[in-house]
Amino acid sequence: MKPPFEDLGFAKIDHDRQRRKGFPEVIYCEGKTPAQIAKIAQKIKNNGHDVLATRADKKAYLTVKKVLKKATYHKEARIITFKRPLAARRSSLAAKIAIVSAGTADIPVAEEAAVTAEFLGNKVERFFDVGVAGIHRLCANLDKIRKAKVIIVVAGMEGALASVVGGLVDKPVIAVPTSIGYGASFKGLSALLTMMNSCAPGVAVVNIDNGFGAACMAQAIIRS
Repeated sequence: MKPPFEDLGFAKIDHDRQRRKGFPEVIYCEGKTPAQIAKIAQKIKNNGHDVLATRADKKAYLTVKKVLKKATYHKEARIITFKRPLAARRSSLAAKIAIVSAGTADIPVAEEAAVTAEFLGNKVERFFDVGVAGIHRLCANLDKIRKAKVIIVVAGMEGALASVVGGLVDKPVIAVPTSIGYGASFKGLSALLTMMNSCAPGVAVVNIDNGFGAACMAQAIIRS
């Protein structure tokens, strides 16, 4: 029987993940060489799967582009994607996910969540720079945000936006603390602890700067 993974020596690619999770193995690029990333991407594609590579720089993208000519680089999200022809893809659930960021500086993490969610087949609507320092900006978009199936809230500093949104909506909220903030924010720890101590019901929290993880959790909620 063929094993459900492919051993490249430096990596063991989990080709069975599509069946188990609904999406293929994702490449985390930090710590890998561009050549390793390209080799893994090529193998994932050759096994009939789409390719998503996170925390990728331009050098990694240019190397992947040599083996996957139609790969796309999402600079702000630091993500490489490759999608097979439409006819070869599985049908999408096409649920709506709202990505809400507190400040402009949080956008890279918010975009990581947005691009990942779109890659997984969802409709994404972005609401950026609507933090608690100007709460009227959030209120002006609240009706649209409430229409989403799942809401991802991305915030640094004190991370209060997740609790505010969680108290105003009836949908699951996934909170993403970011490392944005002055010294006492402790590179995202302050936002993380605020979000974990939220009194608003229905708020779950992922790790600091983990936009990818938030999108995957949103997908799991939608598929359940």
